[in-house]
This record gives sequence, C-alpha cells and structure tokens, in this order.
Amino acid sequence: MWDLITLESHKMEDKKKPSASSLVREIKRRTRRTFSAEQKIQIVLEGIRGEESVSAICRKYGIHENNYYNWSKDFMEAGKKRLSGDTERDANTSEVKELKEENGDLKDLVAELSLQVRILKKSLRGLD
Repeated sequence: MWDLITLESHKMEDKKKPSASSLVREIKRRTRRTFSAEQKIQIVLEGIRGEESVSAICRKYGIHENNYYNWSKDFMEAGKKRLSGDTERDANTSEVKELKEENGDLKDLVAELSLQVRILKKSLRGLD
C-alpha cells in the first residue's frame, strides 16, 4: 500500500505546471469553432454577392479573412471540377444495395453455368 502512495506522490511531482501561454493555447484549441460545409458555402456566397465587404462578413462570423479566401478558392475549384465533369458522383445506399444484389445474382449464374459445363464435359468423355 505504501508503494502505491509513494508512486502517486512521485507522479504528482513529475507534473509541471503549464505556462499561461500554453494554457491559453489549449483552451483556444478545445473551444475552436467548426463550420459545416453548408455554413462555409453560405459565407462564401455572401462574399460573392458583394452586398458586404469580405472583412465585414468575416467580422460577422468571427473568422479570419484567410479562412474566407481558402473556402472561396475551394468552392470555386470544386465548382469548376464539377462543371468540367471531373468528379464522380457518390452512389447512394439504395444504388449500392441494388448493385450488390445484382452482383450476387450474376455470381450464382456463373456458378450454375460452370457446373453445367463441367457436367457436359464429363458426359462427352463418357461417349469416347
């Protein structure tokens, strides 16, 4: 039991107090806002409309202008790729389910036909 107590006290001595700047950095990291894709699109579209300045929009949403410009660049590149047909559309779950069923049916058909071919070959050997 004493070994456990001394072990705990050594652990507590080894821990150093974090500096104020590292503590603030950790708090900021843990409380950082995240924006969904829809929110990012809404913010970028507000900037594209030009009703407000980019700096006003950034102040309104509490983001840095660099974030806005990165999101805007990503938005434009994704649109360009989509319009040029470079991206493949993700299949939805019902399409995937249908394709898996069709794949299973085709595998069964191949197995059945392979068995029939094997039977026919054996019967032809018997005729020789």
